[in-house]
Amino acid sequence: MEKVRVFLTDWQILFRAGVHLTLAAEKSYEIIGEAATNEWALDFIERHQPAVAILNADHGELTGAEITKRVKRNLPSVAVILMMDGYGDEKVFTALKSGASACLSKDVKPDDLLKTVRGVVQGEYPISQWILQPVIASQILNEFEIFEKLRDKMSSLPVCLSSLEAQILQHISSGNSLVEIARKLDISEDIIRQRLYTILGKLVANDRNHQLK
Repeated sequence: MEKVRVFLTDWQILFRAGVHLTLAAEKSYEIIGEAATNEWALDFIERHQPAVAILNADHGELTGAEITKRVKRNLPSVAVILMMDGYGDEKVFTALKSGASACLSKDVKPDDLLKTVRGVVQGEYPISQWILQPVIASQILNEFEIFEKLRDKMSSLPVCLSSLEAQILQHISSGNSLVEIARKLDISEDIIRQRLYTILGKLVANDRNHQLK
């Protein structure tokens, strides 16, 4: 069976070595390259096209989110995982808009890292679960309002939220749980999770169109 090709960048040598050892212990992964800074990442990823790129979110002249936007614009099939020194609402929101498949804290357990890598290889976007945080949901609603005001400055018309998607975000921002939202809107939790993926896709598309103008 062909191994999953992974590229890794982080300024901390010991952390990078730990991720390398964790993945190398699984026969299904192959580390095809490493770098200490994100500045090296874009050229390597474009030349070698790994299935997964694990990037540092916080350090370097180019942030992980900036690299992710460029990678996803040119190579949408590459799944990007952003590693953070610590979670923060603004950092997570920036990661959401970048098109990253997942973001993890650098104190992540090895089993959780492997689970995330397996998921993104299969096309999952674990990062979408952050939309269930009230602060993040509020930021997304505000972002779509901004996109609407910037219609003339975007390369194409902004993708709008559907009525159901807006209601879901409003309920989340009010502090309602997944179970409560499903009951209030008379829909299944699976439908809500599917809509989170759709909301994420629209958020990324609008941000990209704005950047391209």
